Amino acid sequence: MMYQTEYLRWMESSILSPEEHAELAAIAGQEEEIKDRFYRGLTFGTAGLRGVMGMGTNRMNHYVVRQASEAFARVILREDPKGKERGVCICYDCRLNSRTFAQVAAHAMRRYGIKVYLFEDCRPTPELSFAVRYFDAAAGINVTASHNPKEYNGFKVYWSGGAQLPPAQADLVAEEMQRIPVLAHDGPAEEGMASVEYLGAEFDRLYMDAVMKTSMDATAIPNVGKEFHVVYTPFHGVGGAIVPQVLKAAGVQYLDCVAAQMQPDGTFPTVASPNPEDPAGFALAVELAEQVGADFIVGTDPDADRVGIQVKDKQGKFVPVSGNRTGALLLHYILTAGLRCGTLPKQPALIKTLVTTDLARKIAEAHGVICHNTFTGFKYMAEKVKELEETNGGNYILAYEESYGYMVGDHARDKDGVAGALLLTEMAAWYHSRGMSVLDGLQEIWDMYGYYAEQTLNVMFPGADGMQRMQRIMQGLRTQVPKEIGGKTVCALRDYQSGLRKTAEDAQALPIQGSDVLYFELDGGSNLVVRPSGTEPKIKIYALVQGDNLAEAEMLAERCAQSARDILMQI
Repeated sequence: MMYQTEYLRWMESSILSPEEHAELAAIAGQEEEIKDRFYRGLTFGTAGLRGVMGMGTNRMNHYVVRQASEAFARVILREDPKGKERGVCICYDCRLNSRTFAQVAAHAMRRYGIKVYLFEDCRPTPELSFAVRYFDAAAGINVTASHNPKEYNGFKVYWSGGAQLPPAQADLVAEEMQRIPVLAHDGPAEEGMASVEYLGAEFDRLYMDAVMKTSMDATAIPNVGKEFHVVYTPFHGVGGAIVPQVLKAAGVQYLDCVAAQMQPDGTFPTVASPNPEDPAGFALAVELAEQVGADFIVGTDPDADRVGIQVKDKQGKFVPVSGNRTGALLLHYILTAGLRCGTLPKQPALIKTLVTTDLARKIAEAHGVICHNTFTGFKYMAEKVKELEETNGGNYILAYEESYGYMVGDHARDKDGVAGALLLTEMAAWYHSRGMSVLDGLQEIWDMYGYYAEQTLNVMFPGADGMQRMQRIMQGLRTQVPKEIGGKTVCALRDYQSGLRKTAEDAQALPIQGSDVLYFELDGGSNLVVRPSGTEPKIKIYALVQGDNLAEAEMLAERCAQSARDILMQI
């Protein structure tokens, strides 16, 4: 059993500290725990590395971070002749060990003579993307696990231009990691860490200035400044140092922040999950909003690249708005404000993922805006932005995915919760000036474009055999296509891995291919999408439906998602 051999090798290593040895000694005899920690190394993909922290090859620790950093350094030098001089920007979030891992990465880069720009404290992920673009750096590294539970951390990598690492370079890094021993002493960095350039408050101001330029209507918030009240929370993350400054600069006069969640804290003590997708995380924000009589709640996740909102319903109760619906609202606002204020570019384009609501496409096309679909992940959307720029194919105004990620402006090439918080607050203020709530605005959109509903389910497959089972399920869905899902007939299957759309009559090429995504077209204009997660052991199910009214659409979405889950579990 290779995992036992690797476990013993780590136990016998003289490199490990007494505390690290003690951690491994504590699991002696625990077969499944040892297997899970050592049956493989963490997989390096286009999102870099992500995993539970701890000792082992299948864990996030400073040995694995050093190994990945050195591999990345080799790829940078191989791919970019000026990589040493252009340098690498390194950022980190508030999680446990994040600062240490960032320093390990910086040390590894200096060993290869690569210039390093290192943030002096934890900062938002989009600020890292901005830094790569601002300095025209060769690459970027961000130590973060985004909105994952506190046990996780990650090593997220960016390429020149500020977008996440393309698949070709990610494959090269993965290959290099196989050539570098995971257990090794860190030698002295060439020229030492003294030559690192640290980024602090002055650079924050540059980033915030860039974010402010994404505003579509600079008068929207000041127009209701004396009566519009906002509550903000960073969920113990890094947004607390930036977002309040941006909102106040935009004209928010009455801003209350959730004091217990403002300081960065990787243990996330007041929330079960630091994820704006989880309504429970907003409990303290809702409590504060009710106390102060706020109109709008906005929250950013721990690394401030995602943003979520809660708004008042007709009874005055705060309710969450899904990522799909938030994106539709934001798109509608950008288009209407842009036309009203003359801030809309020529040839505007929308970019969204395949699993994002079709309502966005409907809104875009009604305004003469081209809608482009991509695979899930902002690396794909950033590639589409670059393609549009290079071919004069239009100017993107918004790129978004259903999981609370929104990209606007030209300052970054990743989702930006700070810019998202600004624009969503601006949008809410605009509705407020019209005597409307955000939910009134959503109803207005449904009245104009039809009723759409979405349901997302995550089916977990933990353990050493989880990945193999996920592969079997995806293959089974391809070879035995369900005849119906949730009572709706399957009319066609789009297999984005093979790049074919298949019906009973024929097969046609799809415009994009190369990702393990199955897209079932159902009768009545609804769709069901299944794909394995790229960062966690789970298969994600997305029901994207439309109906004659909201209740019908929501019931159908839930029925289709549950039906798909049952089909998966039978394979």
